[in-house]
Amino acid sequence: MPTALRQPDADQTTDSQLGEGVSTTPAHNRARRRDRLTGLIRVGDTDVGNGIFARRRLKAELILGEILGEIMDDYPEDPSYCMALPSGKLLEPAPPLRFLNHSCDPNCEIFYYEADEGEVQEDRLWLQTIRPIKAGEQLLIDYGWPADAAIPCHCGADGCRGWIC
Repeated sequence: MPTALRQPDADQTTDSQLGEGVSTTPAHNRARRRDRLTGLIRVGDTDVGNGIFARRRLKAELILGEILGEIMDDYPEDPSYCMALPSGKLLEPAPPLRFLNHSCDPNCEIFYYEADEGEVQEDRLWLQTIRPIKAGEQLLIDYGWPADAAIPCHCGADGCRGWIC
């Protein structure tokens, strides 16, 4: 489960990073954000099952959107897709972002957003590009699993650690 979270400085998050149709206010429009995300990414086949691919070139540090899904207190029977939240709860992402795959050399990262009032929205995770991504390239994150949950890694990255941890 991805745990490597970072918190951006609120004053460094610009409207151009969030993109048109994405709001960080409580009254945001989830359907509009999903439509925007669908225009940026697609689900496709990989050697390990489904993956997420860029429909077009994506610039570095572009906030793609919020990772939506079910927030849970305990691990489900199959925790394969669960992400740890800063609050200690778990998020089981809904498609399409549930299909984010791991790489030891990721091109995206997951973070939580701090509102201007200094209030951390602990149960809300967002996906952002780390570097420019070409059209057709798979979007990848570093799962950052705890060592006791590590499994062999076959990501193929030059700096592959050999383990997803």
